Amino acid sequence: MIPIFALFTAKLHWTNTYLPLIVPHFFGAPWAIFLLRQYMMTIPTDLDDAARIDGCSTFRLFSQVILPLSAPVLAVLLIFTFNAVWNDFFTPLLYITKPDMFTVAQFLASFSSARAVGQLPRYDLLMAASVLASIPMAVLFFVFQRQFIQGIVITGVKG
Repeated sequence: MIPIFALFTAKLHWTNTYLPLIVPHFFGAPWAIFLLRQYMMTIPTDLDDAARIDGCSTFRLFSQVILPLSAPVLAVLLIFTFNAVWNDFFTPLLYITKPDMFTVAQFLASFSSARAVGQLPRYDLLMAASVLASIPMAVLFFVFQRQFIQGIVITGVKG
């Protein structure tokens, strides 16, 4: 974390911006690359051979054969990555210091501690804010539910 923090703050001057929260996720997490590799290894090579015989180029093979078959695993990666970014607390804590730029996780953490001396935290408001914060994850899951569940049963080749 220290070299990345030094790069983002001293060299790129990304303090109090959302760039250090978003940009690193475009370069692929190791678990995402492993999951994609394992899923793509289950796609039969007979499909590649049949597409090559039909005259597909490498790009067309990938875009019209492999990518549509990989929709379930891409939906899973989208859900997991969005969940990780949405619920991340530590990374925004490093780079964002302005309270008006806090992420949802930072807001929920500061919500219970931002009270006057001698007053109890408003747990009813904290729970209401937590429910509202979980709505985007639920919506994302329900939008991609078909692809998420379809990942188990898709094969592409009948034997």
